[in-house]
Amino acid sequence: MNTNTKIGLFGIGLDAYWPQFPGLETRLKSYLNSVQQKLTRPGGGVEVVNVGLVDTAPKAIAAGHQLRQADVDIIFLHITTYALSSTVLPVVQRAKVPVIILNLQPAPAIDYANFNKMNDRTKMTGDWLAHCSACSVPEIANVFNRANITFHQVTGMLDNDPEAWREIDQWIDAAHVANRMWHNRLGLMGHYYGGMLDIYTDTTRQCAYFGGHIEMLEVDELANLRTQVTPTQITDRIQSFHDRFDVQPDCSHEELARAAKTSVALDQLALAHDLGSMAYFYNGTGNEANEDATSSIILGNSLLTARGIPVAGEYEVKNAQAMKIMDLLGAGGSFSEFYAMDFSDDTVLLGHDGPGHLAIAQGKIKVRPLQVYHGKVGRGLSVEMAVKHGPVTLLSVVETRDGRLKLLTAHAESVPGPILEIGNTNSRYKFPGGLRNFVNTWNSHGPAHHCAIGIGHVAPKLQKLASLLNLDFAQVC
Repeated sequence: MNTNTKIGLFGIGLDAYWPQFPGLETRLKSYLNSVQQKLTRPGGGVEVVNVGLVDTAPKAIAAGHQLRQADVDIIFLHITTYALSSTVLPVVQRAKVPVIILNLQPAPAIDYANFNKMNDRTKMTGDWLAHCSACSVPEIANVFNRANITFHQVTGMLDNDPEAWREIDQWIDAAHVANRMWHNRLGLMGHYYGGMLDIYTDTTRQCAYFGGHIEMLEVDELANLRTQVTPTQITDRIQSFHDRFDVQPDCSHEELARAAKTSVALDQLALAHDLGSMAYFYNGTGNEANEDATSSIILGNSLLTARGIPVAGEYEVKNAQAMKIMDLLGAGGSFSEFYAMDFSDDTVLLGHDGPGHLAIAQGKIKVRPLQVYHGKVGRGLSVEMAVKHGPVTLLSVVETRDGRLKLLTAHAESVPGPILEIGNTNSRYKFPGGLRNFVNTWNSHGPAHHCAIGIGHVAPKLQKLASLLNLDFAQVC
């Protein structure tokens, strides 16, 4: 199956112009080809389907069929000159995907002095038409609104406009995430942590907004896979632990071997079900094999998370979705909750027990033995890490009171300072506007108590993703 993100592209013009203004059509096609080259990302999982310059209503109908047959995820409409809205509406109506209007002028301004020296008003008009992308936008916006078609705009210049092209790149990234979420297979293993009413969710609603498939997994399958792991696989995986983690001296060989056996089994489970993410929780009380599997799962789930299969504990489905989104953006996605407030330093500590994300850790992740998993059954190895110092983004998938889903996000800074050395992931964060304002504003949106934290400031991409998926969106800072 070809799961590349497919970008539809077309330009518009008016066929009546071509005999009137020689060279105009060729010039406009060159603009369109330039846009195609800028949108193309060789080897990046993105394909551009360019259906050319649409200048008549029949061509518009044909272009709409072509884009629909190509199964594009998003359409970029490059307005090259004035064109009739009848050459636009059929394309977008038929393709039935989000549309971004590119109002990109070929130069910062017309060269008025040279323009007015042409002394040929026909040539002058042709040159003006090559610059008048803005002319069609109100007409197209009017028709889209009346046709109940949601659209988005990027206004700027074809060349030498980093701001416009940064925004276009964000739309491409958002479309790529939407595509991968639609193809994602989310595994759910075990059951909810009893009593955490905030994390319970309607999995059908998750599929309705994000797409994808939800695979119900049995802990028994993981326990059975552990019985098939060989001594050589255990030895190799322990060596991998030492290579990837900072294994502390007080970690016993017995616990490392137990975690290694589960890690190998987890890899086999993920492969068997083609998982792209997972949420899990299980006590296993009264079943020694199941308890042994779930109490030795943290290191293996950390390795899965590091290779693009993020795993959320406590069966937090919504946060598994948030972690996957952040990972697809290249930002990572650390499973977190409020740990403490440091009023002396105006910072908030956020973290969680369970898996960590190796790719976004500040230094090597420590592995520590715990005699008790707080609030959970069993004991074993756990990971301790802080998120890389620098800009970060928090993301929560929120269920609203009217039954919709919302992306709630905030920008912050991961800062140096003491963390709790208790074998958990936890970091210190500073927020614009201060600790009190962030905590109050964030909580006012009613998120679950978990969130995903990734590196970099990626809220603009998340806002565009929300637009593509018809999600509500809020950024608190």
